[in-house]
Amino acid sequence: MADKKEKVAELTERFTSSNTVILTEYRGLSVTKMKELRRAMVNDATYVVAKNTLLRIAAKNAGVTTFDDQLVGPSALAFVHGDPVTTAKALKDFAKANPLLLIKSAVMDGIDLDADEINKLADLETREVLLAKVASAIKATMFKAAYTFNALPSGAVRVVDALRQKQESN
Repeated sequence: MADKKEKVAELTERFTSSNTVILTEYRGLSVTKMKELRRAMVNDATYVVAKNTLLRIAAKNAGVTTFDDQLVGPSALAFVHGDPVTTAKALKDFAKANPLLLIKSAVMDGIDLDADEINKLADLETREVLLAKVASAIKATMFKAAYTFNALPSGAVRVVDALRQKQESN
């Protein structure tokens, strides 16, 4: 009983400290495949297999009701502490190669997501790529502004020079 209380406390802590939690069903996956999946998302998430009753109690303690009806069969949760897009990509890629893994649903920052929305999340580019694109867009805008500000004085100089040449020729 003490072990179960400790496990529930640990799971509750994971629920509250994670920005995203993704529910999967892993029926039929071997231990080596599960290790492979854990290694694929080790930097951004922790993949936990637990009994459904313990998961249900921990989710309730953390105020998460998304998974109430879906905790059936062999369930595992990915507790994301890093980039949710990277974890969703890892799960989607693994599920593509191993159809026995089913992505059921998720909760991200208090918002419930279904399997289709998780797949859309996985199709997004990573945070680093998006930040690089934003930085590139800002740099391009700054370059255009600098070019425009530089063009105004040089254009004025050309107009004055043209006027000077016209007066000298008259």
